[in-house]
Amino acid sequence: METVLSGIRSTGHLHLGNYYGALRNFVKMQNDYNCFFFIADLHSLTTHPHPDDFHASVKIILSEYLAAGLDPDKCALFIQSDVPEVSELYVLLNMLAYKGEMERTASFKEKVRLNPENVNTGLLTYPVLMAADILVHRANYVPVGKDQEQHLEITRVLARRFNNMYNCDVFPEPQSFKFGSGPIKVPGLDGNGKMGKSEGNGIYLYDDEKTITKKVMRAVTDSGPTEPNSEKPVVIENLFTLLKLVSEPSTVDYFEEKWNDCSIRYGDLKKQLAEDICKVTLPIREKIDSIYNDEAFLHRVTSEGRDKARASASATLALAKKAVGFRAF
Repeated sequence: METVLSGIRSTGHLHLGNYYGALRNFVKMQNDYNCFFFIADLHSLTTHPHPDDFHASVKIILSEYLAAGLDPDKCALFIQSDVPEVSELYVLLNMLAYKGEMERTASFKEKVRLNPENVNTGLLTYPVLMAADILVHRANYVPVGKDQEQHLEITRVLARRFNNMYNCDVFPEPQSFKFGSGPIKVPGLDGNGKMGKSEGNGIYLYDDEKTITKKVMRAVTDSGPTEPNSEKPVVIENLFTLLKLVSEPSTVDYFEEKWNDCSIRYGDLKKQLAEDICKVTLPIREKIDSIYNDEAFLHRVTSEGRDKARASASATLALAKKAVGFRAF
C-alpha cells in the first residue's frame, strides 16, 4: 500500500479552508492509503510561542483533527516532536542543503518581508525540516497546496542528492497527491485571496453560532448588480463559492437567479450562508469539546500514533545512517 503524509502547523484553530481543502479528503484517504498525519509542533517554534500556548495549540489541533473524522485506528496520527528520528534526519539533510537555494524559496523571502526582526535559521531551513518529515516515512505522495509546491520540489531534490551522493536508493521522490476533483480554494470573507489563519478572514471549526453569523454578516460585498446576468465581482463570487460548499444546490440556484435578475439582497444571502455554515461546523464543535476534555483518549491516540510513526521512521533512519557511513564499534 502506498504511503501518504501530511501535516499542519500547531498554531490556532482549523478553519473551513483546512476542512474543505484537505481534511475531508484525508478522511477518505485513510481507508485506501498508508496515511501519516502529524501536528507540526517543531515547525511552529520559528514564531517562538509561549510554552503554555505551545502545548494548548497542539491539544486543540489534535482534538480538531479527530473531530473532523480522522480515525487513529486507520492512520498514524502523531505529534512531530514525539518522533526524534525526524530531527536526526533533519541534521543529515541540512548537510546537503545549500544557503543560496534556501534563501531563494518564496516562503523564506515572504517571512523575511513580514517579520524582519525574526529571521532565524529555522525559517531558512524550514523546507529541509519539511523534507525530513516526508522522507523519514519514505512517503510516495504528499497533498500540498500551490504555495507548498516549491517545498515539495526541494524534498525531491534532497532525496535525489542523498541517493546520488551515497550511491543508494534510500529515498523515493515523493509526488504531489492530486485529489480526484482537484484542490478546493476556499476564499476568505474579506475578498482578498484564500481563507487563512494569518489573514484573519476565516470561519473556524470551533466558532460558535454567534461568532459565525457576525463574521459572515461583515463579509465584503458591493452595491449589487446593475445589469441582468452580469459577471460577479470577486468579493461576490467568493460568497457564492462558500455557499456552494455548505448549502443545498437548490439554495445556490435560488441566489443565482436573484443575482441574474438583479433582485438579490445580500443580507438574505449572508443569513442563509451563516445558517448553512453552522449546520456543518457546530456538530464538529461539539465533538471537539468532547475530545478535548478526554485526556485518556488523547493519550492513547498520541501514544499509538507515536509508536506507528517511530516504527516507520526508525527503519528509514537506519538505512540513511548506514548509507552515510555510520557504524557501531
